[in-house]
Amino acid sequence: MGIVLLILLAALLIYIFKGIIIVQQQQEVIIERLGKYEGKKLGAGLNFIFPILEAPRGILTKVSQKGLDGRNYYYLKQVDRIDLREQMYDFPRQNVITKDNVSITINALIYFQIVDSKSAVYEIANLPEAIEKLTQTTLRNLVGQMDLQETLTSRSKINNELRTTLDEATNKWGVKVNRVEIQDIFPPADIQASMDKLMKADRDKQARITEAEGLKEAAIKNAEGEREAAIRTAEGAKQAEILRAEGVAQARIIEADAEKEAIQRIINALADKGQPDKYLIAMKYLETLTSITAGENNKVVYMPYEATGILSSVDGIKEMFKGTK
Repeated sequence: MGIVLLILLAALLIYIFKGIIIVQQQQEVIIERLGKYEGKKLGAGLNFIFPILEAPRGILTKVSQKGLDGRNYYYLKQVDRIDLREQMYDFPRQNVITKDNVSITINALIYFQIVDSKSAVYEIANLPEAIEKLTQTTLRNLVGQMDLQETLTSRSKINNELRTTLDEATNKWGVKVNRVEIQDIFPPADIQASMDKLMKADRDKQARITEAEGLKEAAIKNAEGEREAAIRTAEGAKQAEILRAEGVAQARIIEADAEKEAIQRIINALADKGQPDKYLIAMKYLETLTSITAGENNKVVYMPYEATGILSSVDGIKEMFKGTK
């Protein structure tokens, strides 16, 4: 009797423990009663079910494991807890043919999140495989509409169109595709070599154009500098000539004023003696005579025709000063 009680107690404990399910945060468990879903989902925390009558429904998921070569390998695993966090699948490389018939190798990353666990369990049999195959076929269709050059330069466009298409297709599976990223695009080796040569030629061309533009700009700047220097030099010379002319004119004015003052004083001094004009004329003759004489041995080269008039003027000056004495 005691053994039967122990067996019953052990069975009861096993039944109780089987009925306890602890669910972590951001996880859900789909519960079926006798194989039928009746809307029961277990959220995070401590939950109880009736074993035998109720059981969790499993779902396939991809699990990564690092191999001996250091690379990550994915395999499918059946789990009864549905992860509601954002997940990432790294798809293997695949060959894709572009619009201009170039075979390239491409691989992509997809970030998705299960938003409806019921649809993820009941609307698709193998969710990871379905997402992978859908991504590969959609990627082939998109790249097949582009040539090689457009494919290499339109990663953002491919990412956006691929994400939109996948999000619409996986909506009925209860999946939200958040991002799609193209990792690598590898064209054939011969095309890659040709592209490298073309890129190098374009860079050399751009370098020569930039250098020529720099030399042109430098020449323009030098010409503008020389022109500005010439203009300023000319303006400086012009201003100097103007100042020099103004100085000469001012000196002549001052000299004329001084001569005028001197003549006026002579006229005033000789006013009571009579004939100051003869005195002035005689002095001008003497000055002129001095200027036309040669410099060698103080000899007169020539005499003006009216030299006798000068002598008579001198005699007049002499007579004029006799009275003064």
